[in-house]
Amino acid sequence: MKEYETNQGSGHTNNESNSPVGLIFDVQRYSIHDGPGIRTTVFFKGCPLRCWWCHNPEGIDPVKELMYFEYKCMRCGDCAKVCPTGAIEFKGKPRIFRPLCTACGNCSDACPAGALRLVGKEYTVEELMKEIEKDVLYFDNSGGGVTFSGGEPLFQADFLLEVLKECKNRYIHRALDTAGFASREVLASAMGYVDLFLYDLKLIDEKEHIKYTGVSNTLIKENLRFLVDSGRAQDVILRFPVIPGITDTPDNVDDMAEFISNLRGLREINLLPFHDVSEKYHRLDREYLMTVRKSPPQEKLLEIKEKFESIGLRVKI
Repeated sequence: MKEYETNQGSGHTNNESNSPVGLIFDVQRYSIHDGPGIRTTVFFKGCPLRCWWCHNPEGIDPVKELMYFEYKCMRCGDCAKVCPTGAIEFKGKPRIFRPLCTACGNCSDACPAGALRLVGKEYTVEELMKEIEKDVLYFDNSGGGVTFSGGEPLFQADFLLEVLKECKNRYIHRALDTAGFASREVLASAMGYVDLFLYDLKLIDEKEHIKYTGVSNTLIKENLRFLVDSGRAQDVILRFPVIPGITDTPDNVDDMAEFISNLRGLREINLLPFHDVSEKYHRLDREYLMTVRKSPPQEKLLEIKEKFESIGLRVKI
């Protein structure tokens, strides 16, 4: 498993202006589940966690990478012909030797069916702002705005901060979807520019958290306390992924409720039911550790909902 610093920064800067450049893997328009109103969700590439169930595995590594959509493939072999490093072998279908791939994009450009997609695009702050501002009318009419998700947006802290500042200057509502695994300094620098935090809580037991996400949850819990103690509790919506056999156990749900009940002022939690995304991992030639393939039953979701309601939280599924 790769180890990353919690305050990684932007990764690189524009040589001419010395301004940060961000790596984004998707800009999703007309989002209605990532904060109030109609929103544009910007997905940052790179995350220090390695959650077994991650629904956006293409956002984990902080580099450009290829996804292969086999159902689109025409078996023409054009991709292998244009690869400058010999990273693609074609025997009936492409096989990608990922250590040789430089993510140059030649193969995806040459693919007539779009079966190869280069995931990750570099943006300057102004380039990303132009994308965000395309939807300003939707924001204004619905009370929406932009949500920064990932991956982990705080992993590209320098770039995120500059984009947050620009959005604030242009009166665009800003939500941050975060796992909270960042240095206190990074979180504090962003706080004044974030209107709403969508804060993930997964597992309370530290050993379980390390097993299923690859990192300790100590920093995550401390940063949530910091937000609450800073008077921002009303600006936090908790997010709890309901993962069968992992996060939905009675012990974890009880421990989660006890932990939250000791943080005064938190008002709402969203339950995020697991769904199978094994095909995404296949497209990246990445191992999928989850053995469960079914979403949690409605009865389990209602049981967890009632538990969190019992400590005074509004609960949305």
